[in-house]
Amino acid sequence: MNLDFKIKNLLLICLIFLGVFNQYYSQAQPQEAFKTGADRPDLYLPLLKNRTIGIVTNQTGLMQDRTHLVDFLVKKGIKIKAIFAPEHGFRGNADAGETVKNGVDAKTGISIISLYGNNKKPKPEQLKGIDIVVFDIQDVGVRFYTYISTLTYLMEAGAENHVEIMVLDRPNPHDGYIDGPVLKKKWASFVGMHEVPVVYGLTIGEYGKMVNGEKWLKNGVQAKYTLIPMQNYHKKQRYTISDKPSPNLPNDKAINLYPSLCFFEGTQVSVGRGTELPFQVYGSPWTKNLPYQFTPRPNFGAKDPFLNGKLCYGENLSDYKADLRELNLEWVIKAYNNYKNPDLSFFLKNLWFDTLAGTDEFRKQIIAKKSIAEIKASWKKDLEGFGKIRARYIVYED
Repeated sequence: MNLDFKIKNLLLICLIFLGVFNQYYSQAQPQEAFKTGADRPDLYLPLLKNRTIGIVTNQTGLMQDRTHLVDFLVKKGIKIKAIFAPEHGFRGNADAGETVKNGVDAKTGISIISLYGNNKKPKPEQLKGIDIVVFDIQDVGVRFYTYISTLTYLMEAGAENHVEIMVLDRPNPHDGYIDGPVLKKKWASFVGMHEVPVVYGLTIGEYGKMVNGEKWLKNGVQAKYTLIPMQNYHKKQRYTISDKPSPNLPNDKAINLYPSLCFFEGTQVSVGRGTELPFQVYGSPWTKNLPYQFTPRPNFGAKDPFLNGKLCYGENLSDYKADLRELNLEWVIKAYNNYKNPDLSFFLKNLWFDTLAGTDEFRKQIIAKKSIAEIKASWKKDLEGFGKIRARYIVYED
């Protein structure tokens, strides 16, 4: 009995020891935390040392401690010759489509050069004396969101002027899936430069790799391209982003609804610019059968919003529970079917809808009363073709 008792006690002590050891060991071996490219200075500072750089960034270029990348690089003694500002400006407070002016950053005294309006592509003289341009912007992973076009023009200018391009990667809030019509070349524009679907399922760093690798830059040139990858990023997870990417995408809900609702920008229907819920509501004065009411008014994000001062009838999607992992076509089709105005077509006369869709087929399918299943089936072949291209440039787990 005593021997058995001693053996049992010994076993119990061993088990307790092993449990404590394992607990300590697991705590002493922390999982690698998620980091954006900007939060991995050990990877990029050695590449920037003793070089003159330009930087393309905006209010989203924040590090984990909320320090702006520009301020961090200045503190580290990196010589920044110019800040290049995309759509919405360096501080991110310009309306969509508003002219972004050149100037000087009050905090650092660094020159700001607009990459929007008439100067979407850096000119040779603007790159003179610059060795490398760093690109650090929070994108939203949707074809008609223009930061991927800004990156494309930057890479093209870099290739033509022998300036290296470095992208500090950030999460894509629409990563891990692809959906929507694939753009046809005829409809290429600043809101869609490449033959990709509306949602393409690549981070902005992966997208740049694809543009370079597929030789989609003008005349097939290729940039010297360096990607600073994120740490512990997974494409189907969702991550908190540093700051709102533009004035009318103020929160995760608006960003999630954006690829489905942006088609309304080519119609007589408001997406809530000039309200407290941009890209979370939709409606028009001519869809009176729909239940929600709102009136667009000028505000910080929309100085002269579409349908300014007009009572609109539509839907409020701000409480929509689903985390969309596909385009929802129900809303645009419902609005079309409820639209009543004999003097004004649902689609804008300039057919901006086709430019956003990257094809005229989607508009024609809506007019022809095609079902959502039929419309999505028509995208399948092109999506499969793009999927093969996309697969070549994936850096992170899908």
